[in-house]
Amino acid sequence: MCVPASPWPADHHEEKLGAAQQSLIAPPGRCALKPLAMAEPTHPFQIANFRFYWASRFSMTIAQNAMIIVIGWQTYTIARETMGPSAAAAQLGLIGLLQFVPLFFSTPITGWVADRFDRRWICRATVSLQIACALILTVVTYAGAMTLPVLFGVAIVLGFGRAFGGPAFSALAPNLVPRAVLPTAIALSSISWQVGTIIGPALGGIAYAAAPFAAYALATALFITGFTCLMMIGPVPRTVIPGKAHPLRQIADGLAYVGQNKLVLGTITLDLFAVFLAGTTALLPIYAHDILKVGPVGLSLLASAPAVGASATAIFFSFRPIKTNVGPKMLWAVMVYGTATIVFGVSQTMALSLAALAIAGAADMFSVYIRQSLIQLHTPDDKRGRVGAVSQLTISASNELGEAESGFLAAALGPVGAVLVGGGGAIIVTILWTFLFPSIRRARTFDPSEDLPDPDTIKMEAVT
Repeated sequence: MCVPASPWPADHHEEKLGAAQQSLIAPPGRCALKPLAMAEPTHPFQIANFRFYWASRFSMTIAQNAMIIVIGWQTYTIARETMGPSAAAAQLGLIGLLQFVPLFFSTPITGWVADRFDRRWICRATVSLQIACALILTVVTYAGAMTLPVLFGVAIVLGFGRAFGGPAFSALAPNLVPRAVLPTAIALSSISWQVGTIIGPALGGIAYAAAPFAAYALATALFITGFTCLMMIGPVPRTVIPGKAHPLRQIADGLAYVGQNKLVLGTITLDLFAVFLAGTTALLPIYAHDILKVGPVGLSLLASAPAVGASATAIFFSFRPIKTNVGPKMLWAVMVYGTATIVFGVSQTMALSLAALAIAGAADMFSVYIRQSLIQLHTPDDKRGRVGAVSQLTISASNELGEAESGFLAAALGPVGAVLVGGGGAIIVTILWTFLFPSIRRARTFDPSEDLPDPDTIKMEAVT
């Protein structure tokens, strides 16, 4: 009896048996020989490649959040030296807009690149770009020469780095683990992201309080750590895009798939509009500086609060994954997110503000876990990069453009009015999406429909 080949990617410490080795297992002419299968892992951390991937994302997330919170603080404080609160708030919105514009214009190509080339090297290249940005900010801050144009320029470069890195990172994860444990891998990746989001702003605020340049120096060291972990990821399968269509046609095919799969389209756009309206990140410096009056350390706590709730939720899902009624639960989670945002908007105390943000973070993580699992499991591997690019565009639109919207709306209505409008808008959007995309509320499990191609049947090639 022949032993079937294992469907999950080989660990980088393992090698597939060559033809000569296979001939020793059974004599020629008996049965079609395939490599002996090892027991399929039941947890992502049993796979070395995923452990390096997870460690890389963890260190990079800490670095990104430590750097971003300080960029926001420097932007607002520098602007307040010559501007009033409303004009300074608009500068925060401009930071978000400058990060989004490169992503918007490069999205059609970034997903195709992630599907066409080695995803590991794309990730490594984008992390190298972030290392360069962190070094520039370290040197300029140490020299006491920081200006708004420098911050704006770095924001643009970071936007390009994230544009190419996001689809590659998201599409790489499913290549590292078996399909059966992918939801657990998504939960673990979310833990690394959310815990890093907790630690990053706190470390950034503390380091900045000790010496302004220290926050960027810390980010540089962490980015280098993430790059080192990425270099440790061994060979993984790489998608081979079927056929020999023109690259522009392949790009169009990926975008068309999103429109054709109503479940994928609905989950992506729900996140776009809900977070676009209800996001509060850009307004946290205003709340810390002018409303709660808690300073940079308080700002770091406010920025970390959503990640506390999100981390607790992700840890729970890593042990108890959701298996039933996934669509309705995602819709309820977004409703809770909008409600918690409204509570934060009217809060006048630090304790209530932290609690509301933590609940919002938990609800957002609940939604993210379901959304990412549905998108990954309902998308063939040969299109994951392009679908991931569209997903990243909507996420960035909801974050960066949401920050811009929050900043500009705060300039018009004040920060409290902006938050209240955003939270209410997220609730209204969720109600509308319940009826516009009935496939979401009908989604009972993560299992894709029978007409979706099985990723295991897609032509793959090993990358060394």
